[in-house]
Amino acid sequence: MIALFTDFTLNGPYVGQMHAVLGQLAPGVCLVDLMHDAPRCDPRAAACLLARIVAPLPDDALVLAVVDPGVGDPGRRAVVLEADGRRFVGPDNGLLESVARTAKLSRWWQITWQPPQLSDSFHGRDLFAPVAAQLATGTPLEQLAHMIPAGHFADWPTELAEVIYVDAFGNLITGLDAGDIDVSARLVIAGNTVAGARTFSAVPEGELFWYHNSMGLVEIAQNRGNAALSLGCGIGTPVEL
Repeated sequence: MIALFTDFTLNGPYVGQMHAVLGQLAPGVCLVDLMHDAPRCDPRAAACLLARIVAPLPDDALVLAVVDPGVGDPGRRAVVLEADGRRFVGPDNGLLESVARTAKLSRWWQITWQPPQLSDSFHGRDLFAPVAAQLATGTPLEQLAHMIPAGHFADWPTELAEVIYVDAFGNLITGLDAGDIDVSARLVIAGNTVAGARTFSAVPEGELFWYHNSMGLVEIAQNRGNAALSLGCGIGTPVEL
């Protein structure tokens, strides 16, 4: 299985072209569109989200992750991360950092394989997808990359006290681990104090609240409403305890 995680959205040709490359080079391999509206051009927020949403994947799944605002920069490496059996292919810009930190065993590899043609602006199609396809069809990693030290983004925080994603319902997913916060705690966002609840049905219609979401993160919502619109918040809005 190859699972795709990008900030490309489903508009335009980008996801389709990656599927075309994967389908040609890895026929018969299951392709899963895990997410294509990751925080745009924001590897730090996307990293926090990526580490959470891969949980349902098989232990031997391969994840092709591309949130790459620095594409084409010669100083930005292309890497493979091995983390507890799964392999992640993507840019070395912090996007895979949270996955590595939460893994019991992780190893980093720098991709040395080069395609016949490499565009300056679409490494997802030209480099990362072919490498993912080769790995998924049995090419040894040692033929595509060499091992490198870990700890490229050691100064990044493990949690983010801010909104990292806004879903289609206007719910605000934060980068805070819900397991560390009791439901009786109150959060402050955009000057508003928000109480916690376990479920939507536990609060009156129209009321704002926060809860432990299915990924284990703190999420702020409005019962039968749109929290993002009501609060005027978006990705990057700070959240305080």
